[in-house]
Amino acid sequence: MDYDVIISGGGPVGLMLACELRLHDVRVAVLERLTDIDQTVKAGSVNTPTAEAFYRRGLFPVLEEAQAETMKAIQAFMAQRGGAAAAEQPKVSSFAGHFAGLWLLSELVDESDPDFADRGPATRLTGIRQQDIERVLGERAAELGVDVLRGVELTGFEAAAADGVVVRAGEREFRCGWLVGCDGGRSTVRRLAGFDFPGTPPLITGHQAVVTMEGGEGLAAGWNHTDTGTYANGPTPGRILTVEFDGPPEDRTTPVTAEELQASLRAVSGVDVTVTGVRTATRFTDNARQATTYRLGRVLLAGDAAHVHSPFGGQGLNLGIGDAVNLGWKLAAVVRGRSPEALLDTYTAERHPIGAWVLDWTRAQVQLMRPEAGPRALRAVVSDLIGTTEGTTYFVKRLSGVWQRYELPGDHPLVGRSVPDLELADGSRVGDHLHDGRGLLLDLGAGLAADPRVPLLAAKPVDVRDFAGLLVRPDGVVAWAGDAPDAALKEALATWF
Repeated sequence: MDYDVIISGGGPVGLMLACELRLHDVRVAVLERLTDIDQTVKAGSVNTPTAEAFYRRGLFPVLEEAQAETMKAIQAFMAQRGGAAAAEQPKVSSFAGHFAGLWLLSELVDESDPDFADRGPATRLTGIRQQDIERVLGERAAELGVDVLRGVELTGFEAAAADGVVVRAGEREFRCGWLVGCDGGRSTVRRLAGFDFPGTPPLITGHQAVVTMEGGEGLAAGWNHTDTGTYANGPTPGRILTVEFDGPPEDRTTPVTAEELQASLRAVSGVDVTVTGVRTATRFTDNARQATTYRLGRVLLAGDAAHVHSPFGGQGLNLGIGDAVNLGWKLAAVVRGRSPEALLDTYTAERHPIGAWVLDWTRAQVQLMRPEAGPRALRAVVSDLIGTTEGTTYFVKRLSGVWQRYELPGDHPLVGRSVPDLELADGSRVGDHLHDGRGLLLDLGAGLAADPRVPLLAAKPVDVRDFAGLLVRPDGVVAWAGDAPDAALKEALATWF
């Protein structure tokens, strides 16, 4: 067999999954049809679970450097705008995200909310380009020994329950034990495997682009709602977004032209802008669909291959990274013979509800952005709510992902949630002990016994806690919390390790 796992798709999700698998010595190859990183404008921010995933794998310093460069560009754009247009928009340091183009201000967030507690340095990572994430993950994959085959596209496969999968890429063939489709919203793997993909059809035509233009000084900065649609200008020079609500595009496959972008921008803004050049551009819709299961036999899906939706709120990248971190250690445990295949059933069970929430979150934003009288009235109500501490805190909690948890057995409120990034007496933090992807049995005075399946760390927290021990899964999720070893700990060890 050539590989234990083949991943179709070498974007951030595929590369993150490959890195997770290699931490457990799984032989993995990534097949990516593009020869280089796609520079089309994409996600520009990460939520808290994604930042924590990168932080726990030791990627935080290099990603924070990339974020600093992005923030410089944003600050330069806001300074360039100057005058009244800039004054109407919040400072970059005050921006906590948006819902349907309604700005959320960090000074209105109730930081004392317990969902924000003990998140550690990871919360500093927020604004970073998807291309920078892909570059960093590509470098890490190379360090770990992942075979990333660029310019190689999966064209077909045959899967057998016992014999693994034969993957075809043009004239080439590869044999592997498992195949994972991380090949985007139009996934070849999903289509050929026969996954059901129900959902709602598209209603809008959207464009995202980075352009040069004349007359752009007439465009207001930030998000703007008009009688004919919605547009965004910034937060970096030349970046524009338009949304028209008169149906989906007739053809999403043809190249986006300067004339098309110019017509759309003029239609929704009313400003006589001339687009003189296109650096990168894409069309999008609000097609919202989700696979009913993320696994059929030896074929699995992750990222956009498993769920598609509009890009509003930047949830797609974050949802995909969450898939990869949840699936990676589980698939590795099955490949290495440490766990039965039934462990993979928990992948769909845990990730599908969060994917379904994201679809509804984006659907709600599309409805709120529509220019008709009803949505405009509702947007005014939501705007009033966002102007309150309680309202902003609610939206920021949802947008940042700090609300997320899995329904795991156990009565302690930490079970199923992200492990608190406790500061320990030796100067380290909990996240520092999760770089190897093996999980952690954290003894803060509970008298836990060593277990060969998971590393044991006996430590003292800087601050007193109401628990004395934690069992942390490789994805950073608390599987058990308590004051002393008990039957629930024994069961959790057996279930996850």
